[in-house]
Amino acid sequence: MDRLDAMQVFVRVVETGSFSKAAQEFQTTQPTVTKQVAALEARLKVRLLNRNTRGVSLSEPGALFYERCKQLLQDAEAAELATRAAQSEAQGTLRIGTSVAFGRRTIVPLTLEFMALHPQIRVDLSFEDRYVDLIAQGIDVALRMGKLADSSLGARYLGNNPWTVVATPSYLKSAGAVKRPDDLTRHNALVYSSVQGDDVWHFTSPRGERLATPVNGRLRSNNLSAVLSACREGLGVAALPRYVASESLRTGKVVEVLKDYRLPDQELHAVFPSPKRVPAKVLAFVSFAQSRFTDGWWNARSRDGK
Repeated sequence: MDRLDAMQVFVRVVETGSFSKAAQEFQTTQPTVTKQVAALEARLKVRLLNRNTRGVSLSEPGALFYERCKQLLQDAEAAELATRAAQSEAQGTLRIGTSVAFGRRTIVPLTLEFMALHPQIRVDLSFEDRYVDLIAQGIDVALRMGKLADSSLGARYLGNNPWTVVATPSYLKSAGAVKRPDDLTRHNALVYSSVQGDDVWHFTSPRGERLATPVNGRLRSNNLSAVLSACREGLGVAALPRYVASESLRTGKVVEVLKDYRLPDQELHAVFPSPKRVPAKVLAFVSFAQSRFTDGWWNARSRDGK
């Protein structure tokens, strides 16, 4: 049994929640998939998955192994992409689609760096917060946050987009400290109306408990810069992506609250029209992006969001 193939099978069992669905993806049988996972467990001498009639769930060592497998498979994929990109000259016009805030703060500097390395590539950079049909709009590659729906599109995982809760020191001094998520019910929440459940913010406690906290406040917006600006003016508490808040955190204009509680991360993907015969210019950009979205990218790539 190829160990890398077995890891791929294990990861898809976890992500689909089913041995049979994973078997369908790999065009094999459910018993074959079950044997591959069982062989991994025997090799590691631990139970990776808890099985019952409702499906499968990760054991504690299984959760650790799953994260390591994902990273290993991503590294292998990045190596393949880099090799394939090197086999063919990347040139022509690359049409990149991204959201407004993420594009301005993160993708613009990344794209300029990429262009300096690939002088034969021209870039058409498009900013849209709405969902864009890649084929209809002629987009070669789009950067998207969140879980991807099943589709015929090609996609590569780039990394995670973590979120944090912030406020100004002056606001906290006047309105009171935020020590637990339920303290937020007494505060003015600045709500970004597109992510994190809108008026309910979901946290994971230090002990792994899931907490759903209703929030309310005087401002809600679908624009991250507007939410950050209101927060910097001391109008309330905001849940923001770290790439949006990092510069303000660095300069002390806002401070992080609820450090021991985690908001859900968003997955970041590069998406392109088809997984087959991907152009060299797209492979080159995706490989470059994968090399940049490592841990802490939100600090290295952020821009002040006044």
